[in-house]
Amino acid sequence: MLPDHIKLAAIPFPAIDPIALRLGPLQIHWYGLAYVAGILLGWLYARWLLKKERLWPANQPPMAVARLDDFVTWSVIGIVVGGRLGYMLFYAPGAFLANPLTVFKIWDGGMSFHGGLIGMIVVMIIFSRRHGIRVWSLLDLIATVAPIGLFFGRIANFINAELWGRPSDVPWAMVFPGAGDMPRHPSQLYEAGLEGLVTLIVLFVITQFFGALKRPGLTGSLFICLYALSRIFVEFFREPDPQLGYLFGGWLTMGMVLSLPMLAIGLWGIWYSGRMAKRNAAP
Repeated sequence: MLPDHIKLAAIPFPAIDPIALRLGPLQIHWYGLAYVAGILLGWLYARWLLKKERLWPANQPPMAVARLDDFVTWSVIGIVVGGRLGYMLFYAPGAFLANPLTVFKIWDGGMSFHGGLIGMIVVMIIFSRRHGIRVWSLLDLIATVAPIGLFFGRIANFINAELWGRPSDVPWAMVFPGAGDMPRHPSQLYEAGLEGLVTLIVLFVITQFFGALKRPGLTGSLFICLYALSRIFVEFFREPDPQLGYLFGGWLTMGMVLSLPMLAIGLWGIWYSGRMAKRNAAP
């Protein structure tokens, strides 16, 4: 238990109404706005990338801008369906097995990034095959803009006072409503910074100044690695989901377990993209 003087020194949580706007019976939540902002800004950024032909292999973007507009609908389906199924299977399997229809209760909350990623990859593969698009380059495009959505999503988690961190005595610890009187790490902001801003900047730099998009698969694989490393790191400060707790040794969490295979896949993807580049460069 933390001393009382540390509890008193904790930063007050900025109590922001989770409902951003009320229009009669209609309520617009910050979390919903985060999804809209992430998809809209990601779409605009992706359009800009597609117009910069010099960034792509042989100066040929993977698809026309108009085709990207079609893909937005596919991406929403992949994110929502994959994210919800992933949450039920990874974090609430008991509830799912007891009543599979709970998967449709999106209003009750519960989305998984790892599930959303799987959903996105599935729709990317299907969309690429239907329209003759290079799937690796499509992965690179979506990965480059994905941190925007991650940033807004984690900020929404913070506003909703959910997915808070472990008890802490750091000067910036906060007492979250519904989490007792213990100051905690604002781990949502850590994730917004690492998974969102830092990853966005790194991918921007390598695509704009180091020609990463000319090597199909590199940017997407690096995104997967950066997310996995960021998530594993923040999991040491984030309170595990109460229905699961720690899986082993008082430190291993489901977020870590799901991110470790991601890291391995990302590293393999970086290696494979280099192998493809050498093969394509061979006379």
